[in-house]
Amino acid sequence: MDKKPAGKSEPPGKRINAKRLAEDLDVSISTISRAFNKDAVIAPETRSKVLDYADRLGYRPNPYAQSLITQKSRIVGIIVSHLENPFYPEALRGLGEALREAGWHVMLFTVPSGETPDDILPLAISYQPEFVIVMAVTVSSRAQEVAERAGTKLIYFNRRDPDSSTFFVICDNAHGGGMIADHFIDTGCRRLAYIAGFQNASTTLDRWRGFRDRCIARGVSDVWREEGFSFSYEAGYRAAIRLMKRHPSPDAVFCASDIIALGCIEALRTEFGLRVPEDVSVAGLDNIEMAAWPSHSLTTYSQPLDRMIEATVKLIEEISIGAESETVAWQIKGDIIVRKSTRPPPGGKRSEVVPDSPA
Repeated sequence: MDKKPAGKSEPPGKRINAKRLAEDLDVSISTISRAFNKDAVIAPETRSKVLDYADRLGYRPNPYAQSLITQKSRIVGIIVSHLENPFYPEALRGLGEALREAGWHVMLFTVPSGETPDDILPLAISYQPEFVIVMAVTVSSRAQEVAERAGTKLIYFNRRDPDSSTFFVICDNAHGGGMIADHFIDTGCRRLAYIAGFQNASTTLDRWRGFRDRCIARGVSDVWREEGFSFSYEAGYRAAIRLMKRHPSPDAVFCASDIIALGCIEALRTEFGLRVPEDVSVAGLDNIEMAAWPSHSLTTYSQPLDRMIEATVKLIEEISIGAESETVAWQIKGDIIVRKSTRPPPGGKRSEVVPDSPA
């Protein structure tokens, strides 16, 4: 390896493999494999020469071939549903980038209408991923057992299963609901309502619990609830109409997600001629990009997405090297961001992060 091979021209479309690199560089195939494994022991100059030459030829290692040597696929599958909620495309983008930067291969599986995550999990497992991140949904205990038998670890992202020991990384949703309640009450609102998302989703339940419990603790016991049945703009629009027909005088509505809140605001304005926030304050939870648009200016509790992603990647890295994490639940607090969809807080300041108040 005293001088760098010139590299042979290949017919267009012909695949360059590790054997070809090893022959050109006069090294073993295992040396080629170690050069692409950041944790492998190999002389720095040898690694550099292999990587430089591979780059010139356009070679990229085959993860399946590598897995036969390392017994690790470095594959993370992500199963996601409900992409109509803009939070999930934003989360997918950040999570995928973070995993790739950490050296993982990412495979995405969506749940088609009419199917369940249990239907998709066997397909994901067939690619022998080391981990499957289940986003926006949960799987049955039977499906979890199937994954465990296959040697695949499941991690819930933005969902939790209280009846399972599966790892999960979530926003502190009850804390978010409590902070929204504080904000409403601090700005003089007393006739409060909640529009839910999916009825049995942990996010829906935890946000409702935090909101209701803080209202009761502060002397507002009559809190109306309207089911949204999904996390979507249309669900928020329809739920707001039902809410106003049953309880025509709320002065503040907390929606289980930002996209529900945007639908709610549109219904209040177009169907009932109400002003937001002069007649009704509306707040959401997530802090999607659209929430900050001037046309929406939505008050919301911001999910700490960057920290949730960082925790997920850290958890995967710890488990992959055998350092089994003692923390099953990563529950991370966010902040309330006050914008123009709610009455101004004392002092009249908006567009700011409001510090948490004592419970």
